[in-house]
Amino acid sequence: MPSALITRARAVLDSPWTSNARLGLRLIVAATLLTVLIAFLGPSAVALRLGPRTTFMPPWYLPVGWVQVNEWVAVISLWVALAAGAIGLWICYRAVEVGWRPPVRRLFLLGATLATVTSLVPPLTSADVLMYAAYGRLMVLGWNPYDITPANIIRQEFDSVMRWVEAPWQDTPSVYGPIAAFSQWLAATLGGENMHQVVFWLQMFALIPFLIVGLIVVKMAHGDPAFQTRAVLFTVLNPIMIWSICAQAHNEPLTLMFAVGGFWFLRRNAWLAGLGIGLAGCVKVSLVYYGIAMVWGYRHQPRKLLQLCVAAAATIGLGYGLFAPEALFAAARNTSYVSAGSWTEWLHALGQVTIGDAASRRVMSTLGLIGLFVIGWMLSRVLPWVTAPGGAPGTDPRRDPLTITVRTAALLTAAWLITSPYTLSWYDLITWVPLSLMAANRLDVITMWRGTWLSLAYVTGRVIEFGPGVVVAGFIMRDVLCTAAQIIAIVWVVWWWRKEGGVLPDVRIVRDGWRRMRGRPGLDPA
Repeated sequence: MPSALITRARAVLDSPWTSNARLGLRLIVAATLLTVLIAFLGPSAVALRLGPRTTFMPPWYLPVGWVQVNEWVAVISLWVALAAGAIGLWICYRAVEVGWRPPVRRLFLLGATLATVTSLVPPLTSADVLMYAAYGRLMVLGWNPYDITPANIIRQEFDSVMRWVEAPWQDTPSVYGPIAAFSQWLAATLGGENMHQVVFWLQMFALIPFLIVGLIVVKMAHGDPAFQTRAVLFTVLNPIMIWSICAQAHNEPLTLMFAVGGFWFLRRNAWLAGLGIGLAGCVKVSLVYYGIAMVWGYRHQPRKLLQLCVAAAATIGLGYGLFAPEALFAAARNTSYVSAGSWTEWLHALGQVTIGDAASRRVMSTLGLIGLFVIGWMLSRVLPWVTAPGGAPGTDPRRDPLTITVRTAALLTAAWLITSPYTLSWYDLITWVPLSLMAANRLDVITMWRGTWLSLAYVTGRVIEFGPGVVVAGFIMRDVLCTAAQIIAIVWVVWWWRKEGGVLPDVRIVRDGWRRMRGRPGLDPA
């Protein structure tokens, strides 16, 4: 029976429709438009309430009360849209593998249009953007968002912006770097005392960097239609990222915009590459993985390595030292979090009733750290070595700084996200970018898989009062199915590694790696 099911599944996956690019694009467009429609209908169980509108500025939606979207309709519509979009992305991905090479400009324009339209309606399901607005409002009022929380103000006095902030983060100080803080202050300044207008500017500060990231990656892939198509599909036309970034106005693209700029200069100028990653670190410290990847990429070029490190350290030192010294340590608070739908959720629930919540969180953090190294090692043995676009003919990919960097960035960020106790779908942009500059491999589909389930899980992620039926359905989607899907992602990587030979680290491998670092011939480059 199992072999028959496997045979039937393979037959379905090999059907012509699974590489029909036109079908894939239609699914992506339809999925995006459905999410836009749900948001345009106005505040609901999934669309945020932004307070009064005093101008005709976006985000646009029907007047409150014109249409009352049933919570079941809203939730199921988004689940259907997310599933359809993910299937469409997978179909287009397979189409590229069998030779689909569309006009890249048109493809990019399609993705940019879908992302823009999504950013002109109210944000969906995640209330994080309201917190960004609150942090910006605190700065406008002269408070320090690293010391004072929105709740401190809301409980004492009325504020026309912060009154619309939703749970659960009202009591959490900012964890973002100085550049992110500046964008929040600027949005609050431009939006004034109206949450609706502040959110619009925050949406633009997510959309514009998102498009810039896609444009830079596509430019980097210039001259290779397959890589360029992958670059568009994995960034601006990626329905998982359009949903996670544009439909929720998260600030990940602001970070990636500077980091990808650093990638652009890796083969040209180490000083500017260091400046790029330094600026990225001034948005979010999680870009340390890209910094490690860049250092590893320059390990054969000591002078450029020194230039990179000096430029990055100076930028980060100035950014945090002069403008937000508290922010450098603020992100450490996230290390004890365990998100619903992560692979550790069931273990954490068991730990809470056996060793207590605090001890369980420490154990989960330790497991995540161990998993990072284990899965990172496995990915380092199986990810392909193919020269990144733009390399000189005959370039050895193991000596090319850009190829080494994107491969290392992909395996480090993927290992971190797959094994972290606290993981969310919008974090995945940090992995999609380097993957777009690599040859097709199984990590592409693993990233699609985990991102899709995390997106589905947080459709009911707002801390509001859902009906009992939706609460149960959301629990099953988030705490059962999504957690299982994240465990499957880990098993998938282990199976892939085992299939490719399953080499464990030993003294010989370490010695061989040291010889390669010193420029001497090795046995099995990785």
